[in-house]
Amino acid sequence: MEKILIIDDSPVQANILKSILKDEYAITTAHTAEEGLQFAKTGEFSLILLDIIMPQVDGFMLLKTLQEEIVTQHIPVILITSLSGIQNEERGLTLGAVDYITKPYNPPIVRARVHTHIKLFQYRTQIEREAMVDQLTGVANRRRYDMSSVKKWQEAIRLRVPFSVCMFDIDKFKVYNDTFGHPAGDKVIAAVAGAAASMLRRNTDFFARYGGEEFVAIILGNSAESAFQHLIQIRKSVESLQIPHNPEVSQWVTVSIGGVTVLPQLETPYDTYLKIADTMLYDAKRYGRNQVVWSSEKMEQWRER
Repeated sequence: MEKILIIDDSPVQANILKSILKDEYAITTAHTAEEGLQFAKTGEFSLILLDIIMPQVDGFMLLKTLQEEIVTQHIPVILITSLSGIQNEERGLTLGAVDYITKPYNPPIVRARVHTHIKLFQYRTQIEREAMVDQLTGVANRRRYDMSSVKKWQEAIRLRVPFSVCMFDIDKFKVYNDTFGHPAGDKVIAAVAGAAASMLRRNTDFFARYGGEEFVAIILGNSAESAFQHLIQIRKSVESLQIPHNPEVSQWVTVSIGGVTVLPQLETPYDTYLKIADTMLYDAKRYGRNQVVWSSEKMEQWRER
């Protein structure tokens, strides 16, 4: 069931809307702009119904904020108003509203407009989801990573929790391709992605194909020691697949992993730590591959072997 957020300072008006829609949708109500914004930031809603006339922060101001926030800017907003005049409608649409519903409510019209925008949201979400999935592996692709990494970084700053980012690389993959062929190489990439993704399933985890035989993972909330040990287990899970490699290189297909854990600060850009993770990956390969090298919160380097 799709979720709708109603933001209206009048509990009576909010409940009228809720009664019109509750049979088809899961409804949450908020009675202040601040409360509504906090609900919206959870990212759970497919549509927001926003009253224009509210004390302190009106609907236009809140709509502008919703459009500026990365987490909420994709949620369609229908403005609720008793105001008349084309100027108000133009202002709302210019700020990013998708439609208007006027008071007093006409239930069939309300349901029809809500249904239309829910369907459009579902369609757009499906298209975006398909555009952000790597077709070979089924995990997130580079485009989705570029978007999600910023969100994860901001979330860690807001929650004040440790942030870990790490880079994976399949060891001597060019040699594997030259020995067994590109179709076999594609199967290896998919198998490695599956092994890693199966161990990065929490809501606070993110895993994507970065490009070629490289992957990237983001973990929120774990200490450096915990993240380091978890990635060691992932490395071992890839090795335990026992996919034969060129015997002159290695018995099995393996991965090298480099990562860093940090308590993020607003003034420090995310890319700084991605570069550190990439440096740790380089060191893991330089030290002999098939291992994890990590940088702790204190910028101490930890080696698995």
